[in-house]
Amino acid sequence: MAHSAVVPDIGALSSFAMQTIRQMGDEALQFYGRGRLHPPFDQNLVTQAELHLNNSFQKAITAQFPQHQIYGRDPLGEGYTHGAKRYLWVFDPLDGVDNFQTRIPIWGMSLALYENNWPVFGCFYMPATHDLFYAVAEQQAFWNDRPLTLVDRGDLSQESLMLTFSRFHQHYRSQFPGKIRALGSTGVHACYVAMGRADAAIVANESFKDLAAVRIVVESVGAKIYRADGSDFFLGDYVDGTRIDDHLIITTPSNAESVFECLQAIH
Repeated sequence: MAHSAVVPDIGALSSFAMQTIRQMGDEALQFYGRGRLHPPFDQNLVTQAELHLNNSFQKAITAQFPQHQIYGRDPLGEGYTHGAKRYLWVFDPLDGVDNFQTRIPIWGMSLALYENNWPVFGCFYMPATHDLFYAVAEQQAFWNDRPLTLVDRGDLSQESLMLTFSRFHQHYRSQFPGKIRALGSTGVHACYVAMGRADAAIVANESFKDLAAVRIVVESVGAKIYRADGSDFFLGDYVDGTRIDDHLIITTPSNAESVFECLQAIH
């Protein structure tokens, strides 16, 4: 099949991304909840699923955009280019593997498109619930067909919700006035902040691939990713795959100071 030399616009690229991640979601459901019950975590199932999904995704990109780059497969380009290789696809096949292999529906997959190291489009899909979060960078974000608009409720209260990573209480003493929950998926946590279901999320042990897509959704609604000390966080500093050692807080600028004041690190 011949490929057109015409460079696709962002509408075509984002449509392709959403179609592809839904297809990957259908394939992931073939493995969903099929892990061994004893021991409780089945690494073999997760490995098989991730290998299958990565392979299927690479085939989909190569068939449609053979000159585009895929994060983790191709060497990162250096410098600015006008050619097709300026596009980089970042795919994370499974976020929330514990939930995935035990058939708890709070898990998903993410897909981002970067152009010359700048974010263009990001989406996060939950195949078990058919929830799709997506945004073109610096434009309106959506949950399925619904526009996402953050509602600033003002000060934190007993009705506030903060989502955290497991073992959170081993790292922090908290005076957060509301509820604290760990749902088991960084992408879900970030998207729930973006849609206003949660006021903040604290994430740990992340990488560029983990956050490449959801950061676009989060930033498109006006929220931000901060370091735990309150300073700005720049995901591009980790494009080389270096693990992010710092804990990160996802929240709105209006809530940020209140969230930081609620947390005291345990040294």
